[in-house]
Amino acid sequence: MHHFGLSMLWFWLAYILVTSVGIGHTVFNILVLHYGHMDENSMGEGYEKTKPWHPLYNIIIFPIFGWLYMNGFSEPTLGESLITGAIWAGICIVFDLFGWVIIKHPWSLSFRQFYVEYQPWITLIYIAIFIAPVIGYLFAK
Repeated sequence: MHHFGLSMLWFWLAYILVTSVGIGHTVFNILVLHYGHMDENSMGEGYEKTKPWHPLYNIIIFPIFGWLYMNGFSEPTLGESLITGAIWAGICIVFDLFGWVIIKHPWSLSFRQFYVEYQPWITLIYIAIFIAPVIGYLFAK
């Protein structure tokens, strides 16, 4: 049986941590490595240099939280991990659309920037989030 509340707790903690790591990496690149920062034409070199790392953050962090969630079951199942992965990826896709594209802020992107120019990274991120509970399940067994 899916424990939606616990699933959401682990998902949002992972999402916040991954997002914080990504922002921290960008800030580090700008302040320490002196890469270019965001301007009216682009997100800047500091951000661009972090893109290949984004799937890696997700494939490391989300499975830890997937394991924490799946470990809470007395008998975790592959089916439960697949359902959880689908829910996590679905929520992330919808939330990202609003949080990074529709709601305008200094770091928001256009639809094209987020879903076309951010390839293959955004697809790899969503795949990592989908499989994270499955990885967690394999370690919880």
